[in-house]
Amino acid sequence: MHIHTICSDGTLTPEDVVNLAEKAGLGLIAVTDHDTVSACADVARLAEGRGIKTVTGIEVSAYDNLIKFHTLGYDVDEEKFAPFQRRLFESSLIRAEDIISKLKACGFDITLEEVFAERNSFAAPVHGMHIARVMVKKGYVSSCDKFFKKYLAYGKPAFSCIRRPSPEEAVEAICAAGGLAAVAHPARIQMDARTLKNRINDLVSCGLGGIEVYYATHTKEQTAYYKNLAETLGLLATGGSDTHTQGGSRVIGQPVFKPGAELIERLHLD
Repeated sequence: MHIHTICSDGTLTPEDVVNLAEKAGLGLIAVTDHDTVSACADVARLAEGRGIKTVTGIEVSAYDNLIKFHTLGYDVDEEKFAPFQRRLFESSLIRAEDIISKLKACGFDITLEEVFAERNSFAAPVHGMHIARVMVKKGYVSSCDKFFKKYLAYGKPAFSCIRRPSPEEAVEAICAAGGLAAVAHPARIQMDARTLKNRINDLVSCGLGGIEVYYATHTKEQTAYYKNLAETLGLLATGGSDTHTQGGSRVIGQPVFKPGAELIERLHLD
């Protein structure tokens, strides 16, 4: 329930996703591209008749001040969600301009037009990966990963989180569109355990409904901790690989996750 495609920062097409899901023997998938649901309709169409149920999903690139606090949304009504998605798209353009301006100040010759050309479609929001790919193509860095670490991470020269929604805004927008909001990969959020627990508890009052308990890089101890936290706060457990590309360390179908009956019902899949 956490897969990325070429519609955000992944390299998989919707067809790739469905083929890999079928090969893995999955019965349920959700594409959760960053700040867009544009791939979901194609995935649903391609999965039809192949024994795979699909859910419309998104990963909102939310920030709690300067800390990444990504929020997953499932089963959103696309029409109701459209105004918030439009806001995410417009904000991505402003943020891209800010990042490019900072890169130019570092002496790099990079334009917004070059970044736009890296997107899959005109409707796709601009992601840091699109900028990274231009930097690699022009020989300024040897890999996208090195670009992120050297220039786009917090405290680095081109870091920018302007116009990012807060976790509260993300949860409220998802819920307003009839969706289920869940905290993405909690163990990756750069907060101490007590602070994160309190923030998650705060979000429950905004409508938060789940936590991504089962995740590609969670340890057994972390999985057990977040499973217990979800139960304590009355939240549903979700799970996903966070796959971005084929052949990488995050593989569609891993870790193994079997959605509970309550989650199935909440996603209107029963």
